[in-house]
Amino acid sequence: MFDIRWIRDNAEAFDRALTNRGKAPLSAELLAVDDRRRAHITRLQELQARQNAASKEIGRAKQQKDEARAQALMAEVASVKAEIQAGEATEREIQAELDAKLAEIPNVPQDDVPVGADEHGNVEVRRHLAPRNFSFPPKQHFEIGEALGLMDFERAGKVSGARFVFLKGKLARLERALGQFMLDLHTDTHGYTEVDPPFLVKTESAYGTGNLPKFAEDLFQTREGFWLVPTAEVPLTNLVREEILDEPALPYRFTAWTPCFRSEAGSAGRDTRGMIRQHQFLKVELVSITTQDQSAAEHERMTQCAEEVLKRLGLPYRTIVLCTGDMGFASQKTYDIEVWLPGQGAYREISSCSNCGDFQARRMNARYRPAEGKGTRFVHTLNGSGVAVGRALVAVLENYQNEDGSVTVPEVLRPYMGGLEVIAKG
Repeated sequence: MFDIRWIRDNAEAFDRALTNRGKAPLSAELLAVDDRRRAHITRLQELQARQNAASKEIGRAKQQKDEARAQALMAEVASVKAEIQAGEATEREIQAELDAKLAEIPNVPQDDVPVGADEHGNVEVRRHLAPRNFSFPPKQHFEIGEALGLMDFERAGKVSGARFVFLKGKLARLERALGQFMLDLHTDTHGYTEVDPPFLVKTESAYGTGNLPKFAEDLFQTREGFWLVPTAEVPLTNLVREEILDEPALPYRFTAWTPCFRSEAGSAGRDTRGMIRQHQFLKVELVSITTQDQSAAEHERMTQCAEEVLKRLGLPYRTIVLCTGDMGFASQKTYDIEVWLPGQGAYREISSCSNCGDFQARRMNARYRPAEGKGTRFVHTLNGSGVAVGRALVAVLENYQNEDGSVTVPEVLRPYMGGLEVIAKG
């Protein structure tokens, strides 16, 4: 969410940022609405001044026993008051129009974000581990899981429809092991506070993180008006909504393991088989609340925390910085971590770590008191997958598969699997 005063003072930079994101320049349109709003407010102030002056004149007219003038002034005051009331309603309408336009505008990229139109403009920054050389053609995760009899898409389709799955037995436990391992790593080693948040949120909470109104079709809504969380980012970030924090207490670091619900409205025909893109999936989320001075370093730290999950699992990955045309709506800068999937012969996203600056904080009115100086400032918010549990399961199955169809359990997960070393059929 932008401050219209900032757009007025930085119109050229604002339009350039939108152009880099593949959007049309909007400063002229927005400032025209704001000019109309400001002119209307000036008119209301003039009317209020006239009402106050006329009210005083009524008293003087009565003192002078000029009843005709007093009545004329009283009629004028009544007329001006009615015009003010109507004008205040018009002011609210203009403000709502401006707010609606501002709510649809994506965040401004940081200066070091590469300019590009789409994913082809993303830039790789590092890689970890070379992909394994298989002595047999590696299978995709759904082929492995179905052959083990532990992954059932057909029955899930009967029960719930497309993009759902039943995991059974040791695969269900493996997914649970992955989530527990990630939570333990982030809380015990990385210093995040574990939170068990609500999975249903109010409209204003989804608005605060930028999911609404623009992405309503990507979410699921209940008949009672709640929204199912597309990610734990929504409830975790809203922990500080309408709060004023003390700078010495920052940064706040939260983590949560939750189901996530997405309609995948724009994904028709993509990843229709398997667990890569589902309506319901598990994810461990990381959220940081910090200051402007700390947010860039916190972004690097968060990304490293997510990478550490894959390092300990022994999974090959690469980290890329997204270009301006491929960034998320609320992000100033995003690193995507892509894990290698030998069954697909491709790197696929498993984590996305974003610095949102004060974009979400303005929508949530989340502020902090600086240790020095007066007043308050908007916090900076960051979020990242730490990591997507379902996709981690996919990566483990494909990278640790054996020729006989079994899957070796990564050593770091064995304590969570009761010491089990291999998942085999039967």
